[in-house]
Amino acid sequence: MHYRNGREAKNGDKVVQFQMDGPVLTAVGVLYDATPGNDYCNGNIAPTQPQPTGACMCDCLHVDDLAAILKEKGLGKGATGK
Repeated sequence: MHYRNGREAKNGDKVVQFQMDGPVLTAVGVLYDATPGNDYCNGNIAPTQPQPTGACMCDCLHVDDLAAILKEKGLGKGATGK
C-alpha cells in the first residue's frame, strides 16, 4: 500500500486525502483497516471529522510528508505576531 507520493502506507498513520483529480482536501484523520496489496478504496480514515471516510491510498499523503512540502514552500510556520 502506498500513498500518492510513493510512501508506504500503514494503519495508524495520520493522513490527509485529496480529490482524485486535484488538490482539494476531502478528509483528515488516522488510517485504519487498510489491507496490504491494494492502493485503491482500501481502508478507512478515522473520524477526526464528523464521520469516517473511505480511503484510496493513491489519493492520500502522510501528514509528515505534507508538513515537509509546506515547509519547502515556505508555509511551514504560522504568521508571527507584532
